Formats: sequence, C-alpha cells, structure tokens
Amino acid sequence: MGKIVTGALFRKMVISGANYLENNKDYVDSLNVFPVPDGDTGTNMSMTMRSAIKEVNLITTNNLEDIADAISKGALKGARGNSGVILSQILKGFSSVLVSEKEINTKLFAKALKEGSDVAYKAVTKPKEGTILTVIRVMADESIKLAKKHQDMEEFLKETISAGEEILKMTPEMLPVLKKAGVVDAGGRGLLIVLTGFLKVLSGDESELTFEFEDTVASDAFVNNATVDYNDLADIEFAYCTEFFVININKKTTEADIDKLREQLMGLGDSVICIGDLNLIKVHVHTNTPGIALTHALKLGEINGVKIENMLEQNRALKIQNEPATLKKVGVVSICAGEGLANLFRDLNVDYVIEGGQTMNPSAEDIAKAADNVLAETVFVLPNNKNIILAAELANDLSKRNIVVIPTTSVPQGINAAINIDEESSVEDNKNNMLAAIGTVTSGSVTYAVRSTSIDGFKLKEGDFIGLNDKNIIAKGENVCDVTIKTIEKLIKPDASTLTLFAGSDVSEEDANALTEKLTEKYPDLEIACHDGGQPLYYYLVSIE
Repeated sequence: MGKIVTGALFRKMVISGANYLENNKDYVDSLNVFPVPDGDTGTNMSMTMRSAIKEVNLITTNNLEDIADAISKGALKGARGNSGVILSQILKGFSSVLVSEKEINTKLFAKALKEGSDVAYKAVTKPKEGTILTVIRVMADESIKLAKKHQDMEEFLKETISAGEEILKMTPEMLPVLKKAGVVDAGGRGLLIVLTGFLKVLSGDESELTFEFEDTVASDAFVNNATVDYNDLADIEFAYCTEFFVININKKTTEADIDKLREQLMGLGDSVICIGDLNLIKVHVHTNTPGIALTHALKLGEINGVKIENMLEQNRALKIQNEPATLKKVGVVSICAGEGLANLFRDLNVDYVIEGGQTMNPSAEDIAKAADNVLAETVFVLPNNKNIILAAELANDLSKRNIVVIPTTSVPQGINAAINIDEESSVEDNKNNMLAAIGTVTSGSVTYAVRSTSIDGFKLKEGDFIGLNDKNIIAKGENVCDVTIKTIEKLIKPDASTLTLFAGSDVSEEDANALTEKLTEKYPDLEIACHDGGQPLYYYLVSIE
C-alpha cells in the first residue's frame, strides 16, 4: 500500500470500520456469554461507531486533527453499554495522539493504539482480563514492535490484527465464563472487526463503504419526552441559519444550474429558499455545513451578504431564559423498558424515564439530555442494568447538571432506590439512603435461551425457559410458570417478607394471576403482588425483600 495515511484516507478507514461492524453486529451479539435475548455488544459498539461517523460527516475538510477530534467527540456522545463506552475510550486515546499531525505512519499508529489502550484501562474501575481491554493492550504492545520492522501500513496493520486474533482465541482461558459458554470475548471481536474495516481500505477493498447512515441519531428514540421540556423548545437538527446572495452570475450559468443548486441545498438541510434568476439569486438554508452550501453556490457566481447564525446558541439561550430562577435540590432519571415499569417509576416521582435496558442501552448523550430536562441542581440516575452504568457515569461530562449515578443493576433495585429519595434531604444523605436500599433487594428474572449451550451447570437447548439471578442462570425448564417458581425458590431467604413480580409484555393477565395464586399457596407468610411491567423479552422480573 504505502508508508503513510492522509486525513482523507483515514476518514475512509474509519467509515469502513464502522460499516464493517454494522454489517457484522448480529454476529458479535451472538457471542455474548449468556444465551439470553439481550446480547447487544455488537449493537452497542456499532451505534457508538455510528455516532462517531455522524460527527465526522460534519467535518468538511480532510484535516487529520479535525477528523480525529470529531471521532473522539462523536464516540463519547454515542457511547452505550460497557462495550461501547470502552470503545469510545479507545477512540478517545487513539485520536488524542493525532492532534497536530498531518499524516499517519506505522509508528504514529502504534503510539495511538497504545494511548487508546491506556485511556480505556483507566476508564474501568476494575479492569478484567480476557475482555476487549486485553485485546487492545496486546495489539498495542505488539504494534510498537511491528512499527520498528514495517513502514508499509497495510502489512503493519495486517500483522497487528493477527496479534489481536491470537489473543482473542485465548480469552476463554482467561475468563472461565467464556470457556463454559464456548465463545470468545464479544467486545474483542467487535474491535477486531473495526480494525479489519480499516485494513480493507488499505488493501483497496472499499466494498463496505456503501452503507448509508441515517440522517437522524437513532438514540433519540430512547428518550421519553413526556416530561417538562422548557416550553417545548425543540432540539436543533440543523444548527446554522445560512443566508447569502449570488451575484455577478457566471455567463455559463443556466436556469437548470439554479435548480441544481436548490436540490443540493435540500440535501444539506431544511427550510431551503433558492430563488432568483440569472441576475441575482437569494439563498436561505438551515444546515450543519454552511461551508458546503457556499461552495456549491460559488460555482454559479460571486457570494455576497453572507449571514450565518448559530441556532444552537440561540436555542440554548432561550432554554436558559425559560428555566426557573431556582432549581430544586435533587431530581431523578430512571431507565427501564416497558410502559408498566415506566409508569411505576413516574408514580414514585421520578422526573424523567428513558426507555432502555436489555437490548436497548441508551448512550451517554441520551442520559445527559434526560438529566438536562430535569429542573434540579443534582440529578440521580438509576441505570437499572449493569451494562448501562458506565455510560451513565460518562453522561456527567456531557450534562449541565451534576449527575450522581446510583449503580442499580436491576429494576427492583431501581424501584427501591426511588422509594428512598427525599427531595428535602442533602445529596449525600439521599445517595447513602439509596445505596443502602438497593442492598436489601434480591433480584431475579425469567427469559428464554437463544441458543443451545452448557453454562452454570445447565445443559440448555434453544427455546428453554431460564431463570437468572444478578450473575448466573439458576433454573431452567419448558414452562414459564414452573421456571419462575424454581427461580424464586433459589432466590428466597428465610427472613423474606415481600415478593413482587413484574409481568412482561408476553405474559397474559390470566397466566400472571394463576402464578400469583400458586405462589400465595406456597408462601402464605409472604406479602405477594404482581404488576404489569410490560417489559420485552423477560417474562417476569422478581423482587424479594
């Protein structure tokens, strides 16, 4: 190939990596350890990459520093799930090395990989070997050695990826849970797919560059906008109100060229006005790329009377004007899937509910936006899923509120935490009370196996109903009711006083009532209740106190 990578080539490499991951995300999802229908490592990593590419697409030059900055910023905004957060940190470290650089050689690429590895390790409180962290660390270390031997970027990256493949094969030996499930680490595989996408461009195979990203951020669907939103001030999709005239029209310009300009502007944004004749053309467009709009117009003549207004800044100013002079001390954002669960959190005075959880991990930006819509100085975030906690912690860097994450790993923990919030108490007291409250809940769930495997002492076949605690599969069977009862038997303790079930979207009211009756007969001393949770994929969520 060659010894250097320019900004333009690097842009193609990153887009190819994102596309290649998008095309293979289902395969990465299938590598998740637990054979449950919420395997989402590939989806989370792909959406993180897509957010990075959306930011890159706003850059109108091929300046390497600008592209690197866009990648870092976009990945942070879109980071979701543990795997997506770690990937965003790898990209952050990698991109930081490219500052003030005009091109990339093998030594610089190796240095960037090393920094990506270091930043990612620092982002995780307790780094675990046998994961994506191990894969990036080993590749980074090996790339330093390879850069001394190779100046050709294609050969260098090929051997770096090969080193990653070798360590990925060893991840089951580092994490027994991977070995039991018979899979390699899903995050590590996702990372190698991205880098393989890089390599495809270097080797001249750009077949993966045909994927078209959506114009809108998919993550917008995660946020439930039913709560206060400062007089319904909308988020701005196209940031710059751009106006100008085209004068001294070129002699070769035709009416058809004006029509073509109008079509080009419509592809750049909305609120398009392109009127006039061969003497004078007036242009108005809301766009994220005013420079491109001007470039298109310059082909017709000279530009005059340019006016570009930042509508994002105007919108922020309006929102600030509409915020109350004094905010309440504390507010709450909770994350869950299912209308019944969302309504329950709202009944507990949670200010904002984000739709998410299993299979739908909201990004750091989603959580930050939700927190910003809470009229409180400090916003407690209840992730209610262990795969959302890291993204919630990153949201503090993106939000204007002070975000405090309560590391709830299940909906029952989140409910107990919400019950113990006192708006009149201090932030520290509320935090301590919630942390104490989540420790009193025992959580479980019932779902189904999406593949045949052997794990946690169970030989499962696809379609088996399975019961889980916070970490392991603890029951299996061919009947949802029986598996739920077995799961509760494993979870319940002698001092338990209450048992609460949350029925999923696939459970009929008749079946839920029948199960409740059986449990009442089995545990006459317990206070037992069953609520309509409406959550997808999980037949029952179990809460025992």
